[in-house]
Amino acid sequence: MELSVVVSTLNDRERLLSSLDALCEVVPQSTEVIVVNGPSSDGTTGVVRDRPDVDVLVEISERNENVSRNVGCSVATGDVIAFLDGAHAVKNGWVDAVETAFADGADVVTGPVTGSGELETVNAERTATVARRSVTLFDGSNVAFDRTVLDALDGFDEYLKGDGARDCAHRVAGLGFDVHWQGEMAVRAEVGADGGQTEYDWGATYRALSYRLAKNYGPRPTVVVRTIGSALRDGGSGVRRIVSGEATPTGWVSDGTDVVTNTARGFVDGIRARVGDRSAQRNPNGISVRHDRAVRVYDRR
Repeated sequence: MELSVVVSTLNDRERLLSSLDALCEVVPQSTEVIVVNGPSSDGTTGVVRDRPDVDVLVEISERNENVSRNVGCSVATGDVIAFLDGAHAVKNGWVDAVETAFADGADVVTGPVTGSGELETVNAERTATVARRSVTLFDGSNVAFDRTVLDALDGFDEYLKGDGARDCAHRVAGLGFDVHWQGEMAVRAEVGADGGQTEYDWGATYRALSYRLAKNYGPRPTVVVRTIGSALRDGGSGVRRIVSGEATPTGWVSDGTDVVTNTARGFVDGIRARVGDRSAQRNPNGISVRHDRAVRVYDRR
């Protein structure tokens, strides 16, 4: 197995260095390590260029994790390509788990993503069923693909600012590929200097949700029901936060307006994307669409 590891980072130099240190300890020297940075302003470029364990550093100008992953994929040469976040550190056994899964014929393999503080923890395989399609979900911060699968998917959908991995999981299932869960393929995220807490963008979340569902499944009742059901659950949770004093009615109304507006926009854009790519690939915004993502490439291979 020829392994390439793509590490995406944005203004998180210290945690990136810890992530690269952990990666260097567990992967063979033959592993190709690619860092996609940007646009960072914290000195990441200089410290990464000084590291002999990084084979390629790519600078990009867009704050989009899916652009970052596609850039990494486009310069990787391995027959297996893994994606990590620069804030996550691999644990012992990570490489062995990847090798075992692909030796057993896996198309895609993923594993636990653990965190601390407010960070989400994913310790078990997660599945969803939409329109009678069973989908095994994976975290884009810890997943590895056979290169032929990424070629078939044309990478990640760059329309999405986030949630690209979830959209990708639906497309993986649509193309008939299998996702293997490996408990030993584990990574851990540590809380950064800001404590790991950020303001939640409900508008972006629902725009991504409606786009993803409309693009992959079309304007069917299931799409509408799932979106409305999710909005009602989150709206109810917001009411409980108002009652407990954790939120204000004004903020709740503002969030609701963002949800409605962005849901409608995402649905329309998703239908357009579905029409734009009628194949099972469902990716009109993939790797093959553009070639100007990289601002600068430092390649020591």
